[in-house]
Amino acid sequence: MRLLVFFDLPTATKKERKDYTIFRRFLLKSGYDMLQFSVYCRICKGQDTAERYMSHLETNLPPKGNIRAMSVTNTQYERMKLLIGMDKKEEKIGKNQLLLF
Repeated sequence: MRLLVFFDLPTATKKERKDYTIFRRFLLKSGYDMLQFSVYCRICKGQDTAERYMSHLETNLPPKGNIRAMSVTNTQYERMKLLIGMDKKEEKIGKNQLLLF
């Protein structure tokens, strides 16, 4: 199971940028990987684990902005299509490959 987090946070003021950074660091420390800007994903062992991480999200919400979270099965996640333009240099990582940063 995967937990996807989508967010749109304001960054107009210094306080808003700080809140954005705190939330992004929370996601990274919690084991989320960035799929693209403002879209993060985390692998969960099952629905119980996904619900636990969902409650962690709820307790660490920034004061402003929109955050959405959705859990999907691994089969649904693997059906995601990567659509990129001709000038992009991104690769699709298969389910049997390991992505290292």
